[in-house]
Amino acid sequence: MNNIELKQVYTGGCCVPAAQINSDVVKSSNKELPIAIIGAGPIGLAAAAHLANIGERFILLESGDSVGSNILNWGHVRLFSPWQYNIDKIAKKTLVNHGWNPPILDKLPLGSELVNEYLIPLANLPEIKPFLSLNTRVVSISKKGLDKMKTANRDNSPFVLYIEQNGISKRIEARAVIDAAGTWSNSNPINADSIWTKEERELKQHIYYGIPDIKGEHKERYKGKRVAVVGGGHSAINTILELSKLNDEVEITWIMRKENVEDAYGGEDKDALEARGELGSRIHQLVDAGQVKVYTPFLIHQLSKTNDGIGITGESDGSEITLSPVDEIIANTGSRPDFSFIREIRLSIDTATESVKALAPLIDPNLHSCGTVRPHGEEVLRQSEKDFYIVGMKSYGRAPTFLMATGYEQVRSIVAHLSGDFESAKKVELDLPETGVCSINLTPQNSSKSCCGTEASKC
Repeated sequence: MNNIELKQVYTGGCCVPAAQINSDVVKSSNKELPIAIIGAGPIGLAAAAHLANIGERFILLESGDSVGSNILNWGHVRLFSPWQYNIDKIAKKTLVNHGWNPPILDKLPLGSELVNEYLIPLANLPEIKPFLSLNTRVVSISKKGLDKMKTANRDNSPFVLYIEQNGISKRIEARAVIDAAGTWSNSNPINADSIWTKEERELKQHIYYGIPDIKGEHKERYKGKRVAVVGGGHSAINTILELSKLNDEVEITWIMRKENVEDAYGGEDKDALEARGELGSRIHQLVDAGQVKVYTPFLIHQLSKTNDGIGITGESDGSEITLSPVDEIIANTGSRPDFSFIREIRLSIDTATESVKALAPLIDPNLHSCGTVRPHGEEVLRQSEKDFYIVGMKSYGRAPTFLMATGYEQVRSIVAHLSGDFESAKKVELDLPETGVCSINLTPQNSSKSCCGTEASKC
């Protein structure tokens, strides 16, 4: 019997569903299906490289018009993890086999350099390029013929991905799914209650979520303007330092929820990491010089459009305050995962961090820096839905401590498990410097240093 019939079959004593009888047939046919990877960033491409290396079929789906499209949004920002921690080992091996010359491993790349010098060459390899689809958005994922509540034969049924490509909807079947979609394009709101208000949505044309290219394409947007920067981490500090280079042509307001502005400075000259300490010292000097107007602790409750700009109303020390109007707002408030297209998948997600549930105790930013997170692999990342995995930044949910090297080890372990190499899948190792590595936009004289940040982390 080649087809699974939706009827009962007589077996000489009782009746059982035909799908149950032919589960081995289903498993066999599923093996012929590809593994679907969502997102062609560093982690998704690493997964593709690992699958190609062992001859497993895969498809790589990217919603943008280029691999690393999210990274290109902050391509002007310099990582403070050197190249050696940003390149997957199998990807490097495959690239070198095709004549690729690795960059200087202790150099700190810009986001654009990471894409142009590593991700694009990797994507163009003959082992990967034929199976990569750009401008392809995954709309929804389910199990074939089953809704979320149906359990019978669920583990043996293939995944079904509904995608939109160039205005056309398509349906793809896969035997496993690796969701490496990231979180960068799903920013947190500036509202202190973390709620998207009607007013914030209506004022989006005056709000930039992320780190604008203030020295480049966004210079004219902020020149001569009153700008409010919202956030208390390294992304906000980086943004303010870049804005300050416009000198008197910009008026800077810094809004954050920290109890004291000093909490944002870090260890300064006492910091074990010189560059991170210098970053705190530089922002400290700007504030002391009166170049930055600071409101903290300040909880934003309401935005409003006035004749003189954007009004910001909030609470500080129990009192309601409306700040002087601004022309532009830059939100450095972090990001969150998008689960909308995987609602039909059975997930194990931590209710606080929105990370993979078993991973949450390992990555709580209140307890761990990016350098103290233990290596983890398939067993920790395993979902309630068999052969469905969330990896990379998305696996960390709202926690900001993710590192690229961590994601590479995640997909190495998962690919080993999916290929049947269970022993290798369980052996997880991670080579990181003791202090961890993340990213920050460093000045050239500091480019040999490494720092560990919070929501500034792009790796």
